Amino acid sequence: MTDQQPEQGDAIRFRFDIFRSIDRLRLSTWLTVVFERLWPLVLPLLLAIAVFLCLSWFGIFRIVPDVLRLGLLALFALCVPACLYLLLKFRLPDHGEISRRLEKVNELDHQPISVQSEELANRTIDPFAQALWDEHRKRMAERINNLKSGLPQTRIPERDPWAVRGVIGLFLVIAFAFSGGPLGGRISDAFRSHSKSEAVPPRIDAWITPPRYTGRAPLFLTSAANAEEKQFTVPQDSTLVVRIIGGSGSEKVTQTTMDGDAADIAAKEQGKTEENPATAKARPKNFEMPIKVDSSVSLSDDGNVLAGWTFAVTPDQPPSIRFTKEPSSAANGTMEVSYEIKDDYGAASAVAQIEQSLPADKNARPLFKAPELPLAMPRRGDQPKETKTTKDLTEHPWAGSEIRMTLVATDDAKQEARSETKMLVMPERPFANPLAKAVIEQRRILALDANAKPAVLDMVDAITIWPEETIKNASHYLALRSVRSRLNLARSDDQLRDVVAYMWQVARGIEDGALSDAERRLRQAQEALKQAIEQGASQEEIEKRMTELREAMNEYLREFAEKAQKNPNMAQLPNPNMQELRQEDIDKMLDRIEDLAKQGAKDQAQQLLSELENMMNNLQMGQQQQNQQGQQGPMKEQMNKLGELMRRQQDLMNKTHRLEQQRQNGMQQDQGQQGQNGQEGQQGQMSEEDIAKALRGLQEGQGKVQSDLEQMMKDLKGLGINPGEGFGDANKSMGEAGKALGQADGGQALDKESNALDALRRGGQDMMKQMQQAMGQEGQTGGPNGQQQQNGRLDPLGRQRATGEFVDDSKNMVPQELDIQRAREILEEIRKRLGNALSPQMEKEYLERLLKFD
Repeated sequence: MTDQQPEQGDAIRFRFDIFRSIDRLRLSTWLTVVFERLWPLVLPLLLAIAVFLCLSWFGIFRIVPDVLRLGLLALFALCVPACLYLLLKFRLPDHGEISRRLEKVNELDHQPISVQSEELANRTIDPFAQALWDEHRKRMAERINNLKSGLPQTRIPERDPWAVRGVIGLFLVIAFAFSGGPLGGRISDAFRSHSKSEAVPPRIDAWITPPRYTGRAPLFLTSAANAEEKQFTVPQDSTLVVRIIGGSGSEKVTQTTMDGDAADIAAKEQGKTEENPATAKARPKNFEMPIKVDSSVSLSDDGNVLAGWTFAVTPDQPPSIRFTKEPSSAANGTMEVSYEIKDDYGAASAVAQIEQSLPADKNARPLFKAPELPLAMPRRGDQPKETKTTKDLTEHPWAGSEIRMTLVATDDAKQEARSETKMLVMPERPFANPLAKAVIEQRRILALDANAKPAVLDMVDAITIWPEETIKNASHYLALRSVRSRLNLARSDDQLRDVVAYMWQVARGIEDGALSDAERRLRQAQEALKQAIEQGASQEEIEKRMTELREAMNEYLREFAEKAQKNPNMAQLPNPNMQELRQEDIDKMLDRIEDLAKQGAKDQAQQLLSELENMMNNLQMGQQQQNQQGQQGPMKEQMNKLGELMRRQQDLMNKTHRLEQQRQNGMQQDQGQQGQNGQEGQQGQMSEEDIAKALRGLQEGQGKVQSDLEQMMKDLKGLGINPGEGFGDANKSMGEAGKALGQADGGQALDKESNALDALRRGGQDMMKQMQQAMGQEGQTGGPNGQQQQNGRLDPLGRQRATGEFVDDSKNMVPQELDIQRAREILEEIRKRLGNALSPQMEKEYLERLLKFD
């Protein structure tokens, strides 16, 4: 018994090791058997799906008619349940089947694996039988060694001897590659109507239209230049338009902001509804949307993205406005407001808001609101600069009272900017006649409070109670009684406003007589011309308005001159803002305005008309010409000297140029070019030695000009005027030109002479500014703010014109030449000479300097 127990324990351990190795193979064998049974059942379903994918990716469903497409879909729909029914035949393998599969794969006889899991039916009856069965299992276990699970045997080739499954797989791979091409289909084609599949491929046009006030051109997103671009920077409030012609009709445009908010844009179909569906589909569809914030826009058709863009929005900055000067008044009481407006695209409008500094009485019934003062706008695209607006508000009842003024600018995006608030006294027209003052005072009382009508009637009665002693002019008495009658009969506020306007006319008639009518006609003519220019009127309309303006201007100046003769003190008013005008200056300015208006230069014509209005507002009758000349004194003498110096320097430069040109022509043996001029023809015969001698001869003249310049600089210092850098540079360039002439170097001398002439011109401009400042401080000028009226001018080369006086053209506001066509002809002739290949190099350089002369 003792020997049998160890043997029995060894047998148990051996069997345990055998079972453990067999269990590891059972799992892999179970998976193999499951695959063998499941694969034949799943393969039909997979093949049906593969055939469906092949037809979809090859675009068959998009090509075939709807009837065949629906038939194929029905066929596939029937195949799917049949294939799923086959899966019901699947069953999992049991323990015995796994054991038998292992014995079969490993070619084991007498079922050694199955024996290990079997037991005797009644092992307690016969111990010998049990021992014999254990020995049998032990011997069978010894045969179990190096077992393998084997490969799956699906027997598919027996069921598909023609290998249709391989053909379908090959077509599936090809169809997948084909679907990425332009003719490839999609799975959704099987479920779409055949009418949609026959739709014409859509033509997509997209563009961005910036707001008109930005001045930017539309941006075409689908053009050849921008086809590859997907990101664009656009102004705020731009409009995106996507136009689709053709297509399936199910296209959709979606706008997505950077925050992730998406919104579909509704299409706007063009044209009327058609009964024919084909014609209706051919109509273009427009998708319009504003681009206000950074966002992306995509165009899709049934989930397929056709196009997409991303937009970065440039915000519209708010405008700014500020006073550049304190509000002031002209000589005739017209309000002048100087300001500066800044905006990224130019402001749309601006206005000066006026309020009374002290609130009106609660019981008062004012007849007039605050005066309106729209501001002139600078031209869009110009750099910010000072702009001036003049407005005659002397007729408004608030004239003479303290007001608060705030400038308000608004851009096209409705953004508003406000300036600081100025406290000022609203300009009023001064009245010297006591009777006119009384009428204006009662007019103001009535305008500010309609309830004061009885008091005004009593005051008019008091004024007219003893006309023999108080009112010398009978017409004035009759006008006052007329005011009294109108005021007594007035019942409504509108009638009272008419009485207030009539009282203004009466007061001005008492003060000025007929001059008020002439001035009113002048302002009406100016306003009519301004409106005609803004509206782009025809040349006939412009001529008509200009004729009316000239007649009104002449009548106004005539009446003003008659009044000045009666009151000589008007010619010597101490107001420094008053400007001196001559009849010829006004005529030239009117001609210039007419020419610009006819040529379509609206902005320039309006600017010049505004300058004319400013001049008329500050009008002062000029004194006698001899008095003006007497006031100029030594300063005018220095200006004459400067003009003479520039003329002499220009003459030296011309002579040097001719000599150097003769030298160049002599080298080229081309004297026919100089035969056009007699003097130049003679110089063309000069030898090199004669030319050098002539150049050296010019050295003395250059030295004389330089010494005269030095003397003039000393004289200017004696007058308290600093010569400035311009004259210093001119002196230096003249010295270098003299040295070059002494060395017979004409080219170098010509450059230095040109530099000297330019420097003289700069020095002259600086000298004029200092003279104007000095004369303005001493009260010796006859123009506005110390500007000296000049009769002479210099041509673009700095040479003196007819009167021999130097003029700072940058300060001369009255144009002196109107022949624009003549200037164009001169420029064309210069360009033609420059384009002539036979022209000498020296002449080309000279002409280029003429074109660059500023």
